[in-house]
Amino acid sequence: MTTFDERTTPAPRPKRADARRNEQTLLDAAAAVFVTSGVNAPVRDIAARAGVGVGTIYRHFPTRSDLVVAVYRHQVEACAEAGPALLATNATAHAALSQWVNLFVDFLVTKHGLAAALQADNEGFNTLHAYFISRLVPACAALLDAAAEAREIRPDVGAYEFMRAIGSLCAGEGPAAEAADARGDDAVRGEQHYDARRMVALLVAGLRHPLA
Repeated sequence: MTTFDERTTPAPRPKRADARRNEQTLLDAAAAVFVTSGVNAPVRDIAARAGVGVGTIYRHFPTRSDLVVAVYRHQVEACAEAGPALLATNATAHAALSQWVNLFVDFLVTKHGLAAALQADNEGFNTLHAYFISRLVPACAALLDAAAEAREIRPDVGAYEFMRAIGSLCAGEGPAAEAADARGDDAVRGEQHYDARRMVALLVAGLRHPLA
């Protein structure tokens, strides 16, 4: 028997293709702005990069945390899907791995502000972290396995430990650190500039197989 609720509550309709494309454009723009300016970048900067009005962003993502989480998931999926594509289009698996690591570093720079954006939502943060592990560790493992099978890198490097090492090298890197450099904070402290991307590149180079 059909209940009142069943008769009057319409099933959610899938988004139209153009709506999905518009949302992807917004997420691409937000990710690019977050990488250079952090997750607290003005919404107008994201709108300008996407070529839309500010109201359009708020229609898709009513709060900043909604936008940050959506960008996080968007970048996770982009990294996960990039692995097979890079292996198919690069001359070597090591080159594919290097390009994938660059994407992963961009993701980590964006991720720095995630906890603050979610504030006290520990459960939401933990759910996203589990999602990150489930999607990206297998993607990284496939690239490492392909490069090891081709004898381009040493075979004893696990995906999780490799990603943890990259994460450690990227700690403190991002928009906030770049702003400190611009203010001359490092000079005041007597420290030299730290380039996380250079250190990550050295890490990737260090994977080379002795016979490669």
